[in-house]
Amino acid sequence: MQRPRVMATSKTAIRLLSILVLLLVAVTLAHAATTGLSTQTAAEVPEAPPADNVTVVTESARAGTLIAYAPNGSVLYYNNSRTKYFDVDPVEGESMTVEYVATDTIHSQGPTCSDPPCAYNTLERANLSTGEVTELYGRYDYKETAGEWHDADRIDDERVVISDIVDDQVFIVNTETEVVEWLWDAQSEYSVEGGGPYPEDWAHVNDVEVLDDGRIMVSLRNQDQVVFLDRETGRIDDWTLGSEDAYDVQYEQHNPDYIPEERGGPAIVVADSENGRVQEFQRVDGEWERSWQWADDRIQWPRDADRLPNGNTLIADTHGKRVLEVDESGDVVWQVPVSHPYDVERLGTGDESSGGESAQSLGLESRTADDAATDGFSPLAPLAAAVHAVVPHRVINGVLYVGPAWMGRVEFFAVGVGALVALGWLGAEIRWRFPAISIRSPFYRKE
Repeated sequence: MQRPRVMATSKTAIRLLSILVLLLVAVTLAHAATTGLSTQTAAEVPEAPPADNVTVVTESARAGTLIAYAPNGSVLYYNNSRTKYFDVDPVEGESMTVEYVATDTIHSQGPTCSDPPCAYNTLERANLSTGEVTELYGRYDYKETAGEWHDADRIDDERVVISDIVDDQVFIVNTETEVVEWLWDAQSEYSVEGGGPYPEDWAHVNDVEVLDDGRIMVSLRNQDQVVFLDRETGRIDDWTLGSEDAYDVQYEQHNPDYIPEERGGPAIVVADSENGRVQEFQRVDGEWERSWQWADDRIQWPRDADRLPNGNTLIADTHGKRVLEVDESGDVVWQVPVSHPYDVERLGTGDESSGGESAQSLGLESRTADDAATDGFSPLAPLAAAVHAVVPHRVINGVLYVGPAWMGRVEFFAVGVGALVALGWLGAEIRWRFPAISIRSPFYRKE
């Protein structure tokens, strides 16, 4: 006759436990929403630790910004006049001037956009000391989603090569005459049956780099490949790094940097974005072999990695909401929180990884997330780490990309835990209030 009391006690315990978990979730989300990182105005940008030179960061998506940190960590320059900022490079011979590609989203119907949203893509040059901005080249494009230029690399004073996501092309344009002098179309080498959906976002050509020997290195994100182009003959097949859907090699990579033979290469430093790591490949006997990789317990969708002359590696960790520098031992030695970083440059060290040596030459040791110490503490952090071990980076990245700016990995898991607890509690209440309703498990043994 004690069964009703026992059942009532169990119900009370379940309700109290559910309330406690939901309160913890609510506090976690409220704290993030009220104190979360923001870079939407210059006043909100956090200061950085001191560094050897000026550090320049770009942001895309929710808060498009170009931020420069002075060596003492203060904000030297800030610009948010464009919707999105992508690759940024130093200008040779100018200590405080950079060039970058940016995109403006056009939301209103008009002569430049008959079917909004559309995009205006531009290559600009900014003097970080004076604040002067000069447009070098621009173009209107018919769509905004997968409608940007993510990278440009200078060939000489008049010509640049641009990675064009809109048309799945790489082209060289004379910025004085605005005449396109050379063009490579990804369809000349690849079938539209592979990659991403065509024509929405097929190849996603997100990076381009002109090598000293004249070849052009290109990142085809949706084909999971880094390819090398000869301007006369097209793709150099036996130099391709990766293959489509070979995710153990790389998975929708960003910003590969080439390290030449004189600096210990040929080697490629690349942000292996959907695998949540930075890695390097060395050219050995005509093949690419992984020579180094780095990750910690926090990294989430890295999209840039540069090898510095001092042997350290500078990383933009987009959904980790930070820009960081790791030393030759793999320890984080410099770090600043940023809402949505895309690219990072340390002025005075060369363009991207051009001033650094290969991991093989430096003798760098790899580090994985399992090797790293936990960065910070949250009541939900242990659960987040456990779930993160089984939930693919791609799934988490998709949610974080469309979520509010203050949402990070812990908040993502908090929402998931809260939803599961709420649904479980609702199901239990329904069962208790309507015992005639039978809920049968979809798994059972057939007698």
